[in-house]
Amino acid sequence: MSTEKYQVLSGPEGYLPPAAALMGIVLPARGEALVEGSPVARAEAMEKAAEKLLSAQNPYFFPGPLILWDWKEGVAEKARAVGEMARAAGAGIIPMPDYRPKYPMINPAVEINPNHPNLTIWHNKIDVCVFVGVHCHYANVALKIIRGGTGCYTIALCAEAGHEDAMITFRDMGLAELKQMTEVLIRKKGELQQ
Repeated sequence: MSTEKYQVLSGPEGYLPPAAALMGIVLPARGEALVEGSPVARAEAMEKAAEKLLSAQNPYFFPGPLILWDWKEGVAEKARAVGEMARAAGAGIIPMPDYRPKYPMINPAVEINPNHPNLTIWHNKIDVCVFVGVHCHYANVALKIIRGGTGCYTIALCAEAGHEDAMITFRDMGLAELKQMTEVLIRKKGELQQ
């Protein structure tokens, strides 16, 4: 095993990229995030994520079932906040409403298949994507597939502990944190337009 610190970078890294956790990447502590495998303050990661989204040619948000379906109190508010964030970033939205395998019948212009997310990314020429509201076990697999076979830069806004296979991952992203990220995007967009 290499003694160099492993970085979680956009690929393509190959058919079987190593799981970031096996390469020594650990999930961020509370109040922190990971940027390319290194722990940083959440505010610093928000700045970096905003820069990536605003400089992207074709950014997209991939909301999953935890944010798409109004299954418990507070979800509708979070879904609206995610929509506002995508608009602030100038990003498109392709939903991941469920996890059933759809290949080869998936329409990658309309939906993302977590079992073959690379097809949606290739079809739409997505260079930065944001996972939000995707169950952790599906997000981890899909993020690894994306890193292995595409050059897409991945950002995960996780309500739980985060995703080490994303290039930027946040943990504990509640409504307040989603709104804070949108504010960072709006501020940075204003700075770029000056």
